[in-house]
Amino acid sequence: MTTVTVRASRPYEVTIGRGLLDTVGRQAAGQWKGRSAAVVSDSTVAPLYLNRVKDSLERAGFQVHPFVFPAGEDQKNGGTYLKLLEFLAARRLTRADGLIALGGGVVGDLAGFAAATFLRGIGFLQLPTTLLAAVDSSVGGKTAIDLTNGKNLAGAFYQPQAVLCDLDTLDTLPAEVFADGCAEVIKYGMIGDPALLARLETVDFRADPEELVARCVAQKRDLVEQDEFDTGARQLLNLGHTLGHGVEACSGYTVSHGRAVAIGMTLVTRAAVAFGRCPAEVLPRLRRLLERYGLPDAAAYSAQALYEKTLSDKKRSGDTISLVVPIAWGASQLVRIPVSELPAWIERGLGL
Repeated sequence: MTTVTVRASRPYEVTIGRGLLDTVGRQAAGQWKGRSAAVVSDSTVAPLYLNRVKDSLERAGFQVHPFVFPAGEDQKNGGTYLKLLEFLAARRLTRADGLIALGGGVVGDLAGFAAATFLRGIGFLQLPTTLLAAVDSSVGGKTAIDLTNGKNLAGAFYQPQAVLCDLDTLDTLPAEVFADGCAEVIKYGMIGDPALLARLETVDFRADPEELVARCVAQKRDLVEQDEFDTGARQLLNLGHTLGHGVEACSGYTVSHGRAVAIGMTLVTRAAVAFGRCPAEVLPRLRRLLERYGLPDAAAYSAQALYEKTLSDKKRSGDTISLVVPIAWGASQLVRIPVSELPAWIERGLGL
């Protein structure tokens, strides 16, 4: 078992190991004075793990209120969010009680935003059940829902009180869902960890993911502690996301987040090579690594369509937009460009 401490505005521990779902009740009892717990999950995860979590909470003396919604990014919307708030109000949860997110990134984002805003903030625990959520979205306090015009446009920074990454849950992931998490792992390497990339190129970490998950969480911890509210160094975590969110939106969210990030990393790297900001050999090496983990590297949308969707990205500020640009194998930097230059970056990224 590995523990990573995040010293944010609300310090907390990320625990990584096996069998952790059975300890949720003890963890919640140590955090909350009340004994009511809402467990938010989706229709994919709930049949697998909800009863284990419920049993653990009930053994610790909690009254458990499960809220299960249909799985899918398209459910991370205002309608589901309001239903969840009304659910919490109808069960009369108080500020002494808490909410638990049991699932992947969609569940964590939605549940976290509800926890941040119900009664202006109630207790919150993250139980990530996907690799993507374990290494990235469950840590750092970003919570949000999607709007019609873009992804994660309504949200709040709200740190959890604890994160329990039970690696047993990774064993039940379909290959394509595990691959989504691999995109975020590769992202960490491309940001600033060439040694991680070397391991990914040579070692299949899937049989024993604890060390790799802990390494990614520690890297995110370092950036969150420097820049909790995402105004500087933390924005490096957006590598592949600006254009990737455009891919997601163009697909109507049928392209998963991890796959979109993989495509976004490829596009921005190809553009960086074309503009002389990155050595040419980085692109084929990245593409080989993405292929190794079952990830795509090509967008099926026009430059104009990607441009229109990317304009709604929250990283736009006035007439500029942030891009995280690879400058070497295992090194990236944050670049602010005028929005007027974005079409050229997209076109070069597409190889036009």
